[in-house]
Amino acid sequence: MNYAHPEYLIESAELATLLDDKNVRIFDASVLLHRTSNGYTAEPGLAHYKEEHIPGAGFIDLLNDWSDTTSPLNNTLLKPEALARAIGDIGISASHKVVLYSSGHMMWATRAWWCLYYAGHTNMVVLNGNLSAWRRAKLPLRDGIERYPATTFKARPNLNAIVSTNDVEQAINQQVCVVNALSPELYAGTGDFYYHRRGHIPSSLLLHFDAIIENEYFKPAGQLAETLSTANLLHEERVITYCGGGIAATIDAFACILMGQRNVSVYDGSMSEWVQSDERPLTLGDQP
Repeated sequence: MNYAHPEYLIESAELATLLDDKNVRIFDASVLLHRTSNGYTAEPGLAHYKEEHIPGAGFIDLLNDWSDTTSPLNNTLLKPEALARAIGDIGISASHKVVLYSSGHMMWATRAWWCLYYAGHTNMVVLNGNLSAWRRAKLPLRDGIERYPATTFKARPNLNAIVSTNDVEQAINQQVCVVNALSPELYAGTGDFYYHRRGHIPSSLLLHFDAIIENEYFKPAGQLAETLSTANLLHEERVITYCGGGIAATIDAFACILMGQRNVSVYDGSMSEWVQSDERPLTLGDQP
């Protein structure tokens, strides 16, 4: 069995042949998470990028340049016009092939992919195996900072790629398939950490993002189809994925698209926004 859209992934060996291609734009989109007594803090992975990155690769600051820093919530996506400017500023036009990876968790590469998808870019890929695969293949690395010349990216936004709290509330009433990408403990509300209130959005299913990847690779097509089918995601008319802040949810959403489910959206505010109002219900336990 093959992926329905294998063109959204690239292997290290193939990327190595594209390093001199002037139409290719490679980016490290790393963010580092640090556990604290109150949850997590995040910082751009720029320091690690400066130490080592794929030759030619630029750096995407997802936290500051591709997020709305005026929002009270972390990682809130920019409006399409502002996101288009940020995309152009780092050297991406609509004609470029964009390769995305992370030196940390894969979720940051898929988040960058989803940002471009939302903005209307149509030719971007995720490096399967992440920077770890590149290292294991003993391919070249560089230090320092590299940048592509700024250009113009005109947004043709795919507005269906992102949904709001109101959209999710309507989706629940319409029995749309809503999927939680967090851990079983977070879903059930039994762990030490939770988002202000314990539990999950009522009627939402659980598909932990860790069930989709293995050693930083997306699972082979047959295994991935089986995993997604446990929640019937490939056959639902519409799918909405969420997590804590719209990051890990992009792994589930990307996997759906990889396997042919085109009508999939990410709830950008996710649990961080849902719990802001005590009037929005939450369900405890391991059942929807």
